[in-house]
Amino acid sequence: MAGSVRIPGFRSDAAREKFLAAYDAALESSWPDVPVRAEGVPTAFGTVRVYRCGPDGTDPFVLLTGAGGNALAWSRWMDRFADRPVIAVDPLGEPGHSLQTAPVRGPEDAAAWLEELLAGLGAERAHLVGVSWGGYLALEHEIRHPGRVAAITLVDAAGLGPLGWRFWVWLIGGGLAALLPGPLRRRAARRLRNPTLADDRLIALLRASLGYRRPHTRARLLPDDELRAVRVPVQALVGGRSPLGAAADRLPAVVPDWRVERFPDAGHALVLEAEHDVIDRVLSFTGRP
Repeated sequence: MAGSVRIPGFRSDAAREKFLAAYDAALESSWPDVPVRAEGVPTAFGTVRVYRCGPDGTDPFVLLTGAGGNALAWSRWMDRFADRPVIAVDPLGEPGHSLQTAPVRGPEDAAAWLEELLAGLGAERAHLVGVSWGGYLALEHEIRHPGRVAAITLVDAAGLGPLGWRFWVWLIGGGLAALLPGPLRRRAARRLRNPTLADDRLIALLRASLGYRRPHTRARLLPDDELRAVRVPVQALVGGRSPLGAAADRLPAVVPDWRVERFPDAGHALVLEAEHDVIDRVLSFTGRP
């Protein structure tokens, strides 16, 4: 993970107001009819906004989205988790209600703000659920701060395999397709296997986020010895058509105790393409192979 001394944020007050208006409108329209409590948690790197649902507890599900995302990505999950402690996070460094005030220079800092967040939430045995970059962050945290997490679910996580050219084609293609008119954008969603492009609400939010300066970061390839050092139960869900799908071939030999499942017809947007299956796996994960 490359570091950055630049503190991410909106380019102007107008850009911030525009994005947060779109964010709050999406929050109001997409969140299920379950009580959700917003909370700001201070860390040495800034204040992290989270949304709590269900009862309080020391063993919550903590949901970490991918790069460029925020807590809204989990809105459809909340009614499935309503009887369990669950916390959706607006990550530092991404457009949302969190406010970063100090640079995150590398994986140590990224793991540190997550550790401070979990401590501030009173989470002692959390189940981290991380998509793409969020999965990578969950592993970096566990490698550096073992003992607070009870289990980890990785959903097509970064850091487990090389980011080859197919990933960058998928990422850049999706970014360009987001600017297309609706009919062409929805056609591109099918070609690129990226359901986000077909969601007009999410696209409006994505376009509003163009006024946000994100950090220049990149996940490092986690070496075998660091993966073997992870002592908590881990399940890795991988899209068979994902540019990161090679991770499913590496993991059984390196970490045979991890539960690895490949979804043959899904791509990197596995969390959307097989949403109900992913939720089922998260809720039923016991840590047994």
